[in-house]
Amino acid sequence: MIWSGMLIYWANDVYSIKVGNTTIFKFFPESFYKALNIPYRLADGMAFHFSFMWLFMINGLLYVLYTGLSGEWRYLIPLKKSWKEAWLVVLHDLRLRKQAPPQLKYNAAQRISYTIIIIMGFGSMISGFAIYKPVQLQWLTMLCGGYESARIIHFILTILFVLFFLVHIIQVIKAGWNNFRAMVAGFEIQSEKINKDENNNS
Repeated sequence: MIWSGMLIYWANDVYSIKVGNTTIFKFFPESFYKALNIPYRLADGMAFHFSFMWLFMINGLLYVLYTGLSGEWRYLIPLKKSWKEAWLVVLHDLRLRKQAPPQLKYNAAQRISYTIIIIMGFGSMISGFAIYKPVQLQWLTMLCGGYESARIIHFILTILFVLFFLVHIIQVIKAGWNNFRAMVAGFEIQSEKINKDENNNS
């Protein structure tokens, strides 16, 4: 989704951070295109993006439906104390605090980030349709503040998805291989020594 979206954006890369008439940062500089020898493939990008869009949307809706019906949402929705505890989790991850705050299935930072990522998914879907069919879905485009605003929202959400992905991967690597395996398989494998210790304690 991101790669095909970038193919669309690269055909008209208008975004940059400016102070007055001075460009501070541009997405993406000309040297970027030359270094990676990126061709302008607008038609390919649109074809792939609009095809994968349906998979992205259906997968997201099924996940939300499963989370709601299974009761898993109880572990994901942030609590009142989650915002305070999330800061403590960040300090612990940065090794500025020794003790991590107590958690159930997910810690406070995970509750907040996993809830926000679902909201971002809906935002990407809405802004994406607003860009895809700005005339047929004019009311949706206007809801996003117009075509250009919808495009900016879609672009910003993409950047946030990439940042979430990078942070998530770093956290998984820090947690170790067994944690990654548990995420994929759905269950955690414990060593025989740990099981014996638990039996002795009980």
